[in-house]
Amino acid sequence: MTEELTAAERYAASRRSARHPVLHDFEAHYEFGLDDFQLRACREIEDGHGVLVAAPTGSGKTIVGEFAIHLAMATGRKAFYTTPIKALSNQKYHDLVERYGPEQVGLLTGDNVVNGEAPIVVMTTEVLRNMLYAGSRTLIGLGFVVMDEVHYLADRSRGAVWEEVIIHLPESVTLVSLSATVSNAEEFGEWLATVRGETSTILEEKRPVPLYQHVMVGRRLLDLFASSDVDAAAGFVKEGAPVNDELLKVARDDWAASRMKDRRTPKGSRQRGGQGGPRQTQNRRVWIPSRPDVIDRLDREGLLPAIVFIFSRVGCDAAVSQCLAAGVNLTTPEERDLVVEYVESATRHLPSDDLHVLGYHDFLDGLSRGVAAHHAGMLPAFKAVVEELYLRGLCKVVFATETLALGINMPARTVVIEKLSKWNGENHADITPGEYTQLTGRAGRRGLDVEGHGVVLWQPGTNPRDLAGLASTRTYPLRSSFRPSYNMAVNLVHQFGRERSRELLEQSFAQFQADKAVVGLARQLAKSEDALAGYAEAASCHLGDFMEYAALRHQIGVVEKSSSRAQRTDRREEAVESLRLLKVGDVIQVPVGKFAGYAVVVDPGWTPDNPRPMVVTADRQARRLAMIDFPTPVEAVAKLKVPKSFNGRNPQMRRDLANALRDKTHGLVPPPPGRGRSGGGRPDAVNDEIDRLRAQLKEHPCHRCPEREDHARWAERWFKLDRDSATLRRRIEQRTNTVARQFDRVCEVLTALEYLEEDRVTDRGARLRRLYGEMDLVAAEALRLGIWEGLTPSGLAAALSSLVFETRRADDARVPRVPGGAIGEALEATRRVWADLDALERERRLDFLRPPDVGFAWIAYRWAEGDDLDDLLGGTDLSAGDFVRWTKQLLDLAGQVADAAGDSPLRTTARQVSALVKRGVVAYSGLADDA
Repeated sequence: MTEELTAAERYAASRRSARHPVLHDFEAHYEFGLDDFQLRACREIEDGHGVLVAAPTGSGKTIVGEFAIHLAMATGRKAFYTTPIKALSNQKYHDLVERYGPEQVGLLTGDNVVNGEAPIVVMTTEVLRNMLYAGSRTLIGLGFVVMDEVHYLADRSRGAVWEEVIIHLPESVTLVSLSATVSNAEEFGEWLATVRGETSTILEEKRPVPLYQHVMVGRRLLDLFASSDVDAAAGFVKEGAPVNDELLKVARDDWAASRMKDRRTPKGSRQRGGQGGPRQTQNRRVWIPSRPDVIDRLDREGLLPAIVFIFSRVGCDAAVSQCLAAGVNLTTPEERDLVVEYVESATRHLPSDDLHVLGYHDFLDGLSRGVAAHHAGMLPAFKAVVEELYLRGLCKVVFATETLALGINMPARTVVIEKLSKWNGENHADITPGEYTQLTGRAGRRGLDVEGHGVVLWQPGTNPRDLAGLASTRTYPLRSSFRPSYNMAVNLVHQFGRERSRELLEQSFAQFQADKAVVGLARQLAKSEDALAGYAEAASCHLGDFMEYAALRHQIGVVEKSSSRAQRTDRREEAVESLRLLKVGDVIQVPVGKFAGYAVVVDPGWTPDNPRPMVVTADRQARRLAMIDFPTPVEAVAKLKVPKSFNGRNPQMRRDLANALRDKTHGLVPPPPGRGRSGGGRPDAVNDEIDRLRAQLKEHPCHRCPEREDHARWAERWFKLDRDSATLRRRIEQRTNTVARQFDRVCEVLTALEYLEEDRVTDRGARLRRLYGEMDLVAAEALRLGIWEGLTPSGLAAALSSLVFETRRADDARVPRVPGGAIGEALEATRRVWADLDALERERRLDFLRPPDVGFAWIAYRWAEGDDLDDLLGGTDLSAGDFVRWTKQLLDLAGQVADAAGDSPLRTTARQVSALVKRGVVAYSGLADDA
């Protein structure tokens, strides 16, 4: 029986509803009461303020975005809902259609346009950015923009788009920003208030469902922490909470067993128990359960449905196969019938001839038993099916890569993490606290579970204390990834001119963060300058200017050291930076060491801590060099073409490349060795300078002071602090106007190419305004030079593919098949365009454009020619999902090229590309794409 409100409570409630009548109406649509942070955010929005809501995954922050839409509808204004990826846009579109009806909701995701002029439009953030630059009429009447997953602006490749939108939205638009929990939310909110006006930051640390952390050790499920020290209200463990003693004992025993094994098993000896059998000492090691064993354990504990994160697409698919082979079956006969009925209905439009290559039958078999994979290599239609069946409770276990953690609505009772490291594109690295929080944040379904569970599988070498640190570090900082691109530059200059554009870019979150750091550095500098004055006073001498005398002593020391040090430590940073800029094919002169002389770079081997470029020398040696070989900076003196299939172990390939290197460097003379040295290896001029300074020192009046060495000690402190102060000044100069300086360099490149003339965008630049991809300038130059003119639609598809495709594995040495004739010539000409632009970028200290990648060219060509999917993918390791994703990006670029080509035959050809390529599984992917 509902408890009646007192008169005072009824009065307070009526006052609240009177002040926020739209919120009062909105609340009536929900059976449950809104949480305090949701109410606070909604009130701020109704009061006319922007909001930043930072809250854990699954806490219901999207309700705040839905209220902004409700308010827009109630006040006759438009609302846009933006997301980072198309899968999220599609999901939100369906949610809003269910609530408001199809007439009121639109969808814009680049390749899908549904009811684009509706009062509510869901879109990817890139679409909104493009609309702002184009001055789209769809923006008229816009009152609210919801930016879901706004923390995505930290993404290195696409994050800048979020900042562009935030800066350029009209002032009349209220911005509602929804973010995962980040440790510097106040800083981000402060920046939003700076560029958007009054903005309230709403922080929420409480999880709606408490999360308990476990480790699966063999068949046992152990608590990670020593007690149930979980704040049930907040749902997190306090940092420093004690680790379960039993886990620490397991770790000690496991370590001891590994040491015992190493001592008792001589290298090369046979193990006891026959080939593949366990060693005697192995019995002490922790048994690692198979994936079916893990699922069986979770099922018996009542911890399903679960998401098992495996940081490998192949691993996810293998996990499903292993479960099927082990006879795992998590569904009832009735559930199996529902699954089969839904899958057959949802995939009925797929071409029947393609079902085999798509792995349809194994996919259906797994789902009918309640297990499935979910990763970017799957067909978008299959992923959408998995998501829907999981939400319906018919799919019980999903083996997923971390991409699932980005916002898609698939909450679980339990999240399992197989390993605490993953491949980041360059090497295996431990997952961060932020990534751990994002992954385990999926556990605990609001309204269905009283608690969520995070489970980490024990692996050899697991450190429970390190794991506890991951689990109890709740937040991570949001760092801007913003930098001005070529397309951004021409669009900004077109709208605002160069000077105003610089000012706008200085409003970016990147510059805001740099400036905040400068404040702290400036405070340090002020303290240093006060101390310098004190040291100078302490060093004063009654015989004369002691700081003048100390400067002579200091100068002698500097001159003595400079001849040896200037070529080493003083230039190390410049040397490291020069190695960062190296590209395959660069001809350099190795300054010193065994391999000194001319060499050609075959692998830049760049890492910030330890750059190790691999080169081939003129005497046919292939060697990986180290920082010791580069005491001074290097730069490319020429360029050689290195075959993509080059193998340093192949003597013939080394010989051919070394011959080409000798030909290229013929006539280039290395600088002669130093001459005229004496006095301990110093140049004569250095000795003369030291003698002159010592003579001045002896003549100075302070040289005879009896307290000279006391004064000198204060002076030395002054010089040391002065050096530190100079370093601070350089750091301040480097951070001030960093984004604007980069914008200036971008504009210099565009001016050199005649895309810009002072404050004006030229006709060439107008083309670039319509090209938004990562390779925007390469595409614009290819258009200008007519490289793609005369190609057939299939040939153009192959050429364009080189600007969107990127081989997943950088170490893949296989030579891809490439169409010949005019298509091959166009691909080679496109690469030459990139090489010229790359040289131009180097001169301006920029590094935006990557080499074109022809790895998808043959497949794009044959698909446009009408080949079957089975024939195309049969001989490759390309998955159906990747094929669809790259083809979608090719379609997107073809549309941009058609827009940029003007009234020309190339426009017609580009449009024909779209017509030929958008067929079969590509056409069907429609609302399920996540590219």
